[in-house]
Formats: sequence, structure tokens, C-alpha cells
Amino acid sequence: MQNTQGHEQPRALLVSIRTPKITDAEAEESLAELKRLVTTLGYQVIGTQSQRQPSTAGLTVVGAGKLRELARFTGGKGVVERGGKHADADDESVAIPYMAGVLDELATVVVFDCDLTPSQMRNVENALGVEVLDRTGVIIEIFSRHAKTRAARLQVEIARLNYLSPRVRELGGGKERQSGRGAGETALELDRRKVRDRLAELKRELENVQQEDGNRRAQRAEQMCVALVGYTNAGKSSAMRALTGSEVLVEDKLFATLDTTVRAMQPETQPRVLISDTVGFIKKLPHDLVASFRSTLEEARNASLLLYVVDASDATFRAQLEVVNEVLREVGVEGTPQLLLLNKADRLNEEQKHALLQEFPGAVLMSTRQPSDIQSLRERIMQFAEGSMVEEEIFVPYTANGIVGEIRSKMRIVSESYDGDGVRLRVKAKVADLERLRKLLGVG
Repeated sequence: MQNTQGHEQPRALLVSIRTPKITDAEAEESLAELKRLVTTLGYQVIGTQSQRQPSTAGLTVVGAGKLRELARFTGGKGVVERGGKHADADDESVAIPYMAGVLDELATVVVFDCDLTPSQMRNVENALGVEVLDRTGVIIEIFSRHAKTRAARLQVEIARLNYLSPRVRELGGGKERQSGRGAGETALELDRRKVRDRLAELKRELENVQQEDGNRRAQRAEQMCVALVGYTNAGKSSAMRALTGSEVLVEDKLFATLDTTVRAMQPETQPRVLISDTVGFIKKLPHDLVASFRSTLEEARNASLLLYVVDASDATFRAQLEVVNEVLREVGVEGTPQLLLLNKADRLNEEQKHALLQEFPGAVLMSTRQPSDIQSLRERIMQFAEGSMVEEEIFVPYTANGIVGEIRSKMRIVSESYDGDGVRLRVKAKVADLERLRKLLGVG
């Protein structure tokens, strides 16, 4: 897929395949999400089409009649021939125009809201005469454009090559290049070997990056870390900015943030609390991308508390929560304490707010735009942090250099007083931190 910067904006026609496994409401929701994905790529959505099919199998996913109908919007021939025969007969189809009447301009790309096999993609492209994409291809392209750190770029490239490798033959890599038996590799074999070699190289690089990231996480292991998780565009980055004061990217786009960011909560607290922002999730997230971002989600796996951020103004947020839970289970994040943040509450009326708090009594109803809401969230986080702490009095002689500074960074000081020999502190701290402190001070 070529970068469209500096070129005419591609005009996209979206196609939904409605199988018996999904309801019409689910299909509509998925199609609306695909529109947002395609728009995030910078494409103009000029129309949508839908067809009921028993499955997504077949030469062209859609029937022959529907293929001819789609070709009216692309200028293609609308026919696929294989062995002298046309594609399978058409099934029940439903046109859902995005714009009233006939499209003013032809579509330059057709995007299917499902995964296509390499041969299906080739057949449909031949019939329609334009570029054809599937949902996975769109998501991978968005990820490749938005990845900034070395780790994210490596992970996206691995997912992209895994996606492209079975499509090498269909992309024109199958011409023979050898002149006789044993003379060399075919172009297809050579292209596939290049992909395998590149994947192996990327995986070695990623292992080194992951080791470096692991070392950094180990250095933070004794500090409390709170991980923001949730569906893409739920408001995680906005919450991150509000809690930490950091200038993280905040955009009303899907997958605006791919790279994990870790910052201290501001104003700084005793003990210090780290906040991490993680990649957003989405329905039908390609398996290879889930696997690739396993290391990115290590922050969530090692967190003391997960803040589940949802867009409470989105009627589908409950289904989105299920997606988040499913992906987190897949990457091994289980059993970590959770706090649900019903974000974007400023878009709700009082009746809706009341109903949500009845349904989710332990949740935080908030808007990242309201300073008072952020302050309440900070207090909830600190309540959790102090829940596992014990209170104890510690005497630190003036001769114990650096000890007070360490106490201030890791413990909450309830009170302090000074006398001629040192400082007496009443602190709240983790049991393990208190034991280490006693050893440093040489007390039992």
C-alpha cells in the first residue's frame, strides 16, 4: 500500500460480508469501525455495500452478481474467470449506499470488512480493476505509519511480513527465473527466502530491544506502576496527559498511540507512582499484531493496577471491554487488580450517569477535561497504593546519609520530627521496603 501523501486522496468503497455468525447490528458496528480505520489512513469513504453470504469462502467472497455491481463503482469488468467458468452464483445481497444516488466519482480502492485469502484478493482486484484491501491489511498499514519507537517499528514490520508472505505468489512473485534443472531458485522461492531471512533478522533485533526494555522494567520493579488499558480512542492518552502532565500525543484517531509511554504521576506522590499508556485494542485485531505487541504489553502484565479506560458515551463500550479482556488474557495478563474508568462523562446526561453508576458501582465516572475528576482519580490510585502498606515509626540518625531521601521516594511520610541525634518519621510503606530499610539502619 503506497503512502498517499502528496497524491490525490483515495476514494474507498467499503464492503461488509454478513454471515450467519454475526447479527446485522454487529455487522453495522464493525462497518462503522472500518470506516473510521479507513479514514484514519486518509482515505475518503464514498460508499458502502453489503452482502449476506453463508461464509467468507469462495473465489471472490461475494457472488458473481454482487461483483458486477461493485464493478459499477470502480469501472472494472466485474467478471472473474477460472477454468473457463465465472465465479459462483450470487446470494442474497443488500446495497447500503453511503451517499444518496449514484456516486459522483469512481472508487479507487475497495476495502472488505473481513480477511481475504491471497487468491481472493487477486481475483477481486482483477474483476474490479482497483486496489483491494482487507481489514487486517488496513490495520497493519495504520500501525506501520504510527509506530515511532524501535520496538514498535520492529513488531509492526514482523506482523506486516507475516501478513505479506503468503501473498508473495499473488503479488507477482511466481515467474520462473531458472534456466534449467538445478540452475537456481525460482523467483517465488527467492522472494519467500528473502522474507524468511528478513523475519529472522527482525526477530533477533526485537529480542535485543526486549532485553533492554526488560532491564528498564526491572529497575522500576519496586515502584508502583499503573497501566492504562482499553479500546483504541477511548481516551487513554488524554488520561495519561492529565495524570502526568506529559506532552503525549492526543488525537481523535484510531491507534494514534502505539508506543508504551511511562511517566511519574504529577504532582509527585509518596510513594512515587508510575503511569504507563499502552497500545489500544480493537475487534478483529490481527493475531500476528497481538503476538507482536506481547512485549509492549509487558507494562500491563507487570502493573500493580490496571485502569480500564472506556468511552462511556459509546453505546458499544461493553463489547469493547470484552475485546480488551480477551486480548489481555491472550498475552498473559490475568489476576491484576482493575479499576474501570467511565471516561467522557461530559457527553452524558444525568440519567445516563446514574444508570452507569448503578450498573458499575465500583467505577470512576469522569472526564479527562475536568480537573476535579482527575484529582478524584489520583486519590483513588493513592488509596489503592496505600491499601497494601503498613504504618510504622522509623528513627534515622543524621549520620545515615541518603536514607531519608530514599524514604521520601518510596514511602509516604505521615509525620516527621527532629531532635539532636536524627529525624523520627512515621511512614506508610510496603512490608518489603520496611524490611530493607531496617537492614540499612542495622535495626531488628
